[in-house]
Amino acid sequence: MKPTTRGTLAAVMTGVAAAVGAAATPAVAAATVPIPVPLNGVEQSLGLKAPEVAGELPLPLPGRPEGPRYAEGRMTPAGAVPQVPLSGGLPGADVRTPLPHVLDGGFEHLGLSAPAAGLRTLTPGADLDSPLGAPDPARLGLPGLKEPQAAVLAPLVRTTPTANLEMGSGA
Repeated sequence: MKPTTRGTLAAVMTGVAAAVGAAATPAVAAATVPIPVPLNGVEQSLGLKAPEVAGELPLPLPGRPEGPRYAEGRMTPAGAVPQVPLSGGLPGADVRTPLPHVLDGGFEHLGLSAPAAGLRTLTPGADLDSPLGAPDPARLGLPGLKEPQAAVLAPLVRTTPTANLEMGSGA
């Protein structure tokens, strides 16, 4: 293979790898969507230093529900209406506001930072069992009767939110 052919092939492969990498990066990195709150107009119209406000909104991602589980002695599988897992997060906020310093002309600030927290949930589900039992050899293979059973599977929420409140000197 000629060196010019090899160089052209290497350049094409590099371009393809860069295009594929650039296309895959936003999907992987987009766990939260930033939400800026523009307050520049308030600062210019009132002549005061305005607070800086920003937020984060996490994107919910559905998971794979657990399939039915067959149990011995039951006509219907356990988990007739499966629980669907969802993962995402609680929204985050970052607020920083200046406070006028009484003794001199400088400013102090008050800040609150509450990053987006991970959130794992399971939707409610149902578990049902029919009023027919297992086939009974003493009754020529006919199933026996039993009380029907129904249960609601409770939803589940797991998260650990955090926040940081600070006060200090500087703008």
